[in-house]
Amino acid sequence: MGETPALLVLEDGTVFSGRSCGAPGERFGELVFNTALTGYQEVLTDPSYCGQIVVMTTPMIGNYGITAADHESRRPFLEGFVVREMCRHPSNWESVESVPNLLEHAAVPAIEGVDTRALTRRLRDKGAMRGGISTTDLDPKSLLRKVRASPSMAGLDLASRVTCEASYAFDEPLPDAVPGWPHPFSRKPHVVVMDFGVKRGILRSLVSLGCRVSVVGALTGADSVLGLKPDGVLLSNGPGDPEPLKEPIAAIKALIAARVPLFGICLGHQLLGLALGGRTFKLKFGHHGSNHPVKDLATGKVEITSQNHGFCVDLESLPDAVRTTHVNLNDGTSEGLAHSGQPLFSVQYHPEAAAGPHDSRYLFGRFAQMLQDRIGAKPAAREPRG
Repeated sequence: MGETPALLVLEDGTVFSGRSCGAPGERFGELVFNTALTGYQEVLTDPSYCGQIVVMTTPMIGNYGITAADHESRRPFLEGFVVREMCRHPSNWESVESVPNLLEHAAVPAIEGVDTRALTRRLRDKGAMRGGISTTDLDPKSLLRKVRASPSMAGLDLASRVTCEASYAFDEPLPDAVPGWPHPFSRKPHVVVMDFGVKRGILRSLVSLGCRVSVVGALTGADSVLGLKPDGVLLSNGPGDPEPLKEPIAAIKALIAARVPLFGICLGHQLLGLALGGRTFKLKFGHHGSNHPVKDLATGKVEITSQNHGFCVDLESLPDAVRTTHVNLNDGTSEGLAHSGQPLFSVQYHPEAAAGPHDSRYLFGRFAQMLQDRIGAKPAAREPRG
């Protein structure tokens, strides 16, 4: 497999030759770069990468293999994977297989031997663009025609491709406690998660808060969600453009009207912004990695965050009752919002940090406070944040 030639072609005509380190075949998607130093397994199994080919900026990928406990979803959903060098013989006592084996079993093509620094600079300067990986068509002109015929990310509803096929209960906790919230509930609150591509780290965090967790599909209507009698609803992360998701936006509007506590993450943040009357726009190359600085405007503290998104809420489009709570220190874009008269808030990044720093896990404690207010429990003593 390591000697099979592969080709990567960008829609601007740029060509990179390399070797296959995944499944044979041909796939197309939006090329984005991820700046994380570790956590490639979580990247590979994050459903938010559906429709995308991921370029890792770290030179070697796969050195600690794939472990049984670190999948963030049932399988990889990304279209392709690009690395400088792939390790085929990992060194880790917990490893159950190599990255190339995982990619081959998941039918995801990957290419190594690429100058990922040059590729990343091109995407940074020109913006995310469509691309294709092939081991079957090594004619650059032919592959370029296919790339240019493939759909662009704008306008794509990808959440329906990755959401759960049927509702289910989730009860697996994190290996450690959520900081600052030692399970103070007088009864177990029920949280319904609208699955637009949810990561298991988010579900584990809710269980570790002391919640009963039910996961429902992306197209579940508000009446069905409310019929489950939730104490709160989490709007999950997910892939694609939020604006085509008309049914989820309508459901979220109804949940806001019902004054159910809401917590949005990533795509859920964007959908909440749209439901509140805002607009979204596409970023030039998105935010992908586990080292993005975000400022909490309420405390002035800076968090290093894990992020994966290509769209953003327009700060100027939000109504006066909605305030910006967090901003990205790299480009000043929206990273969080809250409503002055409704029990809801959301963030653009990933507080579960799977993988990434744990700076933002306190946000689950903030959601827990909303749940506590809803069920009327008396708070237990809590450790201060920090």
